[in-house]
Amino acid sequence: MFLPHFSALGAGPLVLFLHGAGGGYRSFAPQVEYFARVGFRAVAWDMPGYGSSTPVEPYGVRGLAQSCVALIEALLPKDATGSARSVALVGHGLGGMVAQEVVMRRPGLVNRLVLSGTTSQADAAWREDADAQLQQLESTAQGDMARLSETVVDSQVGPLALPEGVQLARHCMAQLSPVTYRLALQAQASFDREAVLSYIHVPTLLLTGENDLKSTVSTAQRMASQIEGSRWVQLPGIGHLQNLEAPDAFDALVLDFLREPHTSRLH
Repeated sequence: MFLPHFSALGAGPLVLFLHGAGGGYRSFAPQVEYFARVGFRAVAWDMPGYGSSTPVEPYGVRGLAQSCVALIEALLPKDATGSARSVALVGHGLGGMVAQEVVMRRPGLVNRLVLSGTTSQADAAWREDADAQLQQLESTAQGDMARLSETVVDSQVGPLALPEGVQLARHCMAQLSPVTYRLALQAQASFDREAVLSYIHVPTLLLTGENDLKSTVSTAQRMASQIEGSRWVQLPGIGHLQNLEAPDAFDALVLDFLREPHTSRLH
């Protein structure tokens, strides 16, 4: 399996950022820089099919998770027995679905989990959003991602979104292959791991924006109730793209979580 493309900065405990369907490794550029500065080895990937990363076939969350596992094993140092150590995973949207799949399949590789603007079960809101975007994509000339990015990003952000973050979100989405984006939308619209959420046994932080129409407070509450040792936090005035809309607040929440003693109770 070809390893996906990634960017990395810093030295220390490994934290891996997994972007959503409309992103790329640059979507987490502010976080890579910040967490490298405060003592982590910060890595952000290009999901298979994004940037210069080779697509997986068939395209779906399970295949993406297998690629993520391969990357983690390549990045992590080995212990005296030759076994890989573990990583903190931060996943947004589709990346959060991939993160859930990784920790369920290879729990020993993950020590902390941050799920941002995502879900364990794609409900009507996720499916309707995917259908609407697919229709918009079909109606634009040659799948014009730049035009689609303007309408989609603007509809996803909240009233307190940082303008520079919104602009970066539009830029990342505009670079995507229309073919890959279609497949990514379809993958997240069919995701359902609700029945096995209780198999996640690592400390977990769920983040949702007050104005996120897909990953709502009720979604975060439902997931937190099923993941032992988890909690959820809402960011006021923020929509779906939390790490870009409110990077300072997002980074502070994630950093505090990563620095908590491993044995602490998060309820």
